[in-house]
Amino acid sequence: MIPQTFIADLLNRVDIVDVVGRYVQLKKGGANYMGLCPFHSEKSPSFTVSPTKQFYHCFGCGAHGTSIGFLIEYSGMGFVDAVKELAQGVGMVVPEQDDKIPPAQRAQMQQQTMALTDAMTRASDFFRAQLRSAPNAIAYLKGRGLTGEIAARFGLGYAPSGWDNLRAVFPDYEAVALVEAGLVIDKVDEDGGNKKRYDRFRERVMFPIKNTKGQVIAFGGRVMDHGEPKYLNSPETPLFSKGFELYGLFEARQAIRDAGYVLVTEGYMDVVALAQMGFPQAVATLGTACTTNHVQKLLRQTDTVIFSFDGDKAGRRAARRALEACLPHVTDNKTIKFLFLPTEHDPDSYVRAYGKEAFEREIQEAMPLSQFLIKEAMGEHDMNSPEGRARAQFDAKPMLQAMTPTALRLQIVHSLAQMTQTMPYELEVLFELAKPVAQAKMAPPRSGRPQPKGLELQIVRVLVAHPSLALEIDLPELEAFQHFGAEAAERLIQLVGGAQAFGENGNFAAFAQYLKSLGDEYDAIISEIVKEPETERATERLVLRAAIRQVKQDALKQALSQLFASGLSSEELALRYRELTAQQEQLLREAQAELVVR
Repeated sequence: MIPQTFIADLLNRVDIVDVVGRYVQLKKGGANYMGLCPFHSEKSPSFTVSPTKQFYHCFGCGAHGTSIGFLIEYSGMGFVDAVKELAQGVGMVVPEQDDKIPPAQRAQMQQQTMALTDAMTRASDFFRAQLRSAPNAIAYLKGRGLTGEIAARFGLGYAPSGWDNLRAVFPDYEAVALVEAGLVIDKVDEDGGNKKRYDRFRERVMFPIKNTKGQVIAFGGRVMDHGEPKYLNSPETPLFSKGFELYGLFEARQAIRDAGYVLVTEGYMDVVALAQMGFPQAVATLGTACTTNHVQKLLRQTDTVIFSFDGDKAGRRAARRALEACLPHVTDNKTIKFLFLPTEHDPDSYVRAYGKEAFEREIQEAMPLSQFLIKEAMGEHDMNSPEGRARAQFDAKPMLQAMTPTALRLQIVHSLAQMTQTMPYELEVLFELAKPVAQAKMAPPRSGRPQPKGLELQIVRVLVAHPSLALEIDLPELEAFQHFGAEAAERLIQLVGGAQAFGENGNFAAFAQYLKSLGDEYDAIISEIVKEPETERATERLVLRAAIRQVKQDALKQALSQLFASGLSSEELALRYRELTAQQEQLLREAQAELVVR
């Protein structure tokens, strides 16, 4: 857990105009910057970036957030990766929970990462340059229908024959970084002597693998004849873990947004060939089964993921593993489908044989996850026999247990119950499903609280826009919030506590990022603040003080109106009356004093 104080400090140091400007062409327009929204297609700019609020907002699609939120939405990074990316740019080191690594060691690790990244960049440049003078590799790529434009877009290259071509790039060919980056291999005799170093990739077309920042972190090399292995990938390194990365994701980000879905294939060549034929929204796993990390990364990019597999047995096995990786992340607002091509085709060959429109129809008619799950559970079992139905239930159990309690899981349970002649609640009990959907009553979400209005809304808006003002709110004022009712008071007390945690440096961008991490309860208010002109802290402080005084006045009036029905003695009534009226007079004096200050 990264401390909120660090997040606030980070957002104070970075400039959102610089962060967004790396990816979106911005032009000054009054106090803000304008540009075409990267999150939806538009011809007239409706995307604004506020340097004072350190927030972006699109008036077209409603997308908004901080520098952290922008990197998450645009690059598909996780929260921690986005924070680390921004922190690295301003020379900050992200503190981590239970981080016991000494600062010197952490600095050494960062230096190693920089050295490996530099080595991969230089190697990529070398391979690209080699492709220009490799007629056999150029002929191979042309034979696969690829143009020079597509080869350049994906940074394709060529590793020539020979054992140590990288000596031309790295004068210190014996550098440890080359082994750590997976570019060379050290072969040592059994007795540990006579070490021989040679290039890992030779006589292969090279596919650079990039992270979400566009940095080359690994390579995939493909032979051009019938040699083995057909694909040779970089090993696991400090930069690269194949269970986390997807080939082509960096290049496909905008196309995925435009298409509204991502197409997941099985190989590098599928991705590049599909981009050539009009499907630039394709990515591929890296010589491994689809993992839950892959699924999370994909669902951060789009609401619809379509897996494409060959129709043979290997393709079916890969599809089953992808299904299992998806199940923990299934939600009711995300769509996951599975496309199975004829046995003799992969996506590349199918489009060449039947055309783009035919492949688009296959994509539209892909099998939904729910249907594939039930199909896998039923298998070849005899659904007319008790044993067959019981076996289908047995096979479905671990898959349903992996899912969270969603409406889709309920639909699958109902379908399976119908097919196996069982009641839905019986299946949920039999499967020991966490939080059974069919009969459990869910507690109302936080967003179910009544929306703030009047004075409460005024206080909420000021605190969200200027969280450091919460430091001036004391315990008696928190108690006065009870006048709004229990739920409203709870919301205000929690909001004040959250704002106070940011301290004097608390600002709108940092606090809004924190509130969005809790849920969507404050999204509408944040969106309204973003759209409005910047407000002065001193002015908003007077607004907040006046609103809190009015709450106290209303509470005192209510207490006075109920005083004579309280059952107190005459002396107690007189004493309490004097206390309440004295408090009213004090509030009046405070208001008059502030008028003088103005």
